Amino acid sequence: MPHDRRLFGDAGERAAEHELVRRGMRVLARNARTRYGEIDLICHDGRGFVFVEVKTRRASSFVSALEAVDGLKLTRLTHLAEAWLALHGSRSANWRLAVLALTVSGGRATAELLDVEG
Repeated sequence: MPHDRRLFGDAGERAAEHELVRRGMRVLARNARTRYGEIDLICHDGRGFVFVEVKTRRASSFVSALEAVDGLKLTRLTHLAEAWLALHGSRSANWRLAVLALTVSGGRATAELLDVEG
């Protein structure tokens, strides 16, 4: 079962990447590691860097994809983004967090992108 979950999550991240590119973002990094953890996708658009948390859920899931990202998770993502920016000499760059929620039903996925200002 954990292997199936990982495959499902990986497929979700690939679908999320395609959706972000479709929306005009350039993907800079996938599964970017910092000493504090991992950032699913790092993108750039006309407004600056976008640090994206990808959540993929089945429509039948008890918790929706967006509900799976709480305040604690957003705080952690903020620290990850700041660490990545510092590591790449971009502390003063414009940036924001985003959550891309994919809900899968009947072999099709719908995507919602929620921006969280950085």
